[in-house]
Amino acid sequence: MQEEADLEEEQQEESASKEYAFEASVSDDDTLSNYIRNVNKFPMLEADEEYELARKWCEEGDNASANKIVQSHLRLVTKIASGYKVYGLPLHDLISEGHIGILQALRRFDSSKGFRFSTYAMWWIKASIKDYIMKTWSLVKIGTTSAQKKLFFGLKSSKRKLGIADDVGLGADEIKRISVELGVSEDEVFDMDMRLSGSDYSLNSFVGDDNESEWQDWLVDDETGHESRLADSDEQVKRQKILDDAMECLDEREYTILKARRLTEPPKTLKDISLEYGISRERVRQIEVKAFSKLQRHVRDVVQEHHHF
Repeated sequence: MQEEADLEEEQQEESASKEYAFEASVSDDDTLSNYIRNVNKFPMLEADEEYELARKWCEEGDNASANKIVQSHLRLVTKIASGYKVYGLPLHDLISEGHIGILQALRRFDSSKGFRFSTYAMWWIKASIKDYIMKTWSLVKIGTTSAQKKLFFGLKSSKRKLGIADDVGLGADEIKRISVELGVSEDEVFDMDMRLSGSDYSLNSFVGDDNESEWQDWLVDDETGHESRLADSDEQVKRQKILDDAMECLDEREYTILKARRLTEPPKTLKDISLEYGISRERVRQIEVKAFSKLQRHVRDVVQEHHHF
């Protein structure tokens, strides 16, 4: 019986999803601004009207009622999605993920509880968008624990409270304060800040003006067999030669620290490296940033000089 109920529930959601997609989606020729204007034309529902529509959907599986509920809340999806633009992902992608969230909310909504749908749907919309951001924001591993997620989505807010711009790195005192506030280690705060503080530190930023190569394409490890598997690629050989030359511009300590922090899995912590060299974690961070910047400059100069890379 439970399996039949689950199947019926899934069929209801799929049916509502198809109808919603037909009536509320944007065609390829429409601009995002036109789409937003269109969804703002859908009327907001009064409490008693929403309750009756929700009752018909929950009790009778009425797709027309479900579609009206979704349409009236599309502006809520857009508003919530717009709040996550700071993570650098296309707004239309964030809105699409919000659509998934609102359909999940619709499937689980119980009109008999007495809550407005917007109150319930808000959580599902945010959860869907956040999950998408965590999966696609960066190919650099961010982490999936609850503490790491809290850090990822809370760091920008914490920096704003301290009056620090998003693209400005944190100092030692600020890192310590935020680590206490968010309940994570100082190393975790620093690592996340490095990943969120602008394109200079991002491995997903482009090398040159052609937007064809990302920094992560150049930062490969030298484990046995790794390059041999790519030996047939002339492009990879050229890139490796440039990377090797770039690494030679680093002194021994810069090379070792950069490799430990960027090319080792799992990467060494600031604390481990600071103990190894007898220097502060802040000093390790400074050396890492300086080394990566030197590497960037060398590779960028070569790439811009030879456009075929």
